[in-house]
Amino acid sequence: MMNLLQIVDTAAKAVQTVAQNDANGDGSISLGELLMMGGWLMLPLLLLFLITIFVFVERQLAIRKASAIDSNFMNIVRDHIVTGNVSAARSFAKNTNNPVARIIDKGIQRIGKPIDAIEKSMENVGKLELYNMEKNLSILSLIAGIAPMFGFLGTIVGMFQLFYRLASTGEFTIQSMANGIYTKMITSAVGLIIGLLAYIAYSYLNAQVDKNANKMEASSAEFIDILQEPTR
Repeated sequence: MMNLLQIVDTAAKAVQTVAQNDANGDGSISLGELLMMGGWLMLPLLLLFLITIFVFVERQLAIRKASAIDSNFMNIVRDHIVTGNVSAARSFAKNTNNPVARIIDKGIQRIGKPIDAIEKSMENVGKLELYNMEKNLSILSLIAGIAPMFGFLGTIVGMFQLFYRLASTGEFTIQSMANGIYTKMITSAVGLIIGLLAYIAYSYLNAQVDKNANKMEASSAEFIDILQEPTR
């Protein structure tokens, strides 16, 4: 019976604690107020979140720009090369701002050399273009790993606050436990959410880079085939 009364009393105090944090007085608590209960560890987590958003948007725009190319690009290059108008083919590729066009431009510059040398030159340009597209993606991978660690650090800080308050006051009540529990739960949840978002962004952008890499490889192979076609 005494245990039941203690449970009821504890529940009542829990409701009272939430009510004390209810700035609106309407029985609810805003997201901002809830996040503020996470303590100072929410600042580095906010920074990680902002970096994740910035890197994702910047890389998404860059990769989308790199993937945009005229579907008739290789047909135009083929027509110029097959008719023997190499200078026109190079001028067309050089004036097209696209990774595929830069790879083909390098191949056109090497026309007359052995096929292996041409393929090697185009492959080197392709590696450089891939590096440019993958730039800063490692930041997302890093955030995906360290954001949950900040959440775990919040768990440690929250438990330290809890036990320090218990040791100082000797009171085992909801009020004495609330701040430590808030810090523990909120930082852990936010850290996991940010880590998950960063991982999803990293995986998505990597898939887009792989798609562009396949497009570059296909264009390179098509260009080598064009060089082996008889001229008109």
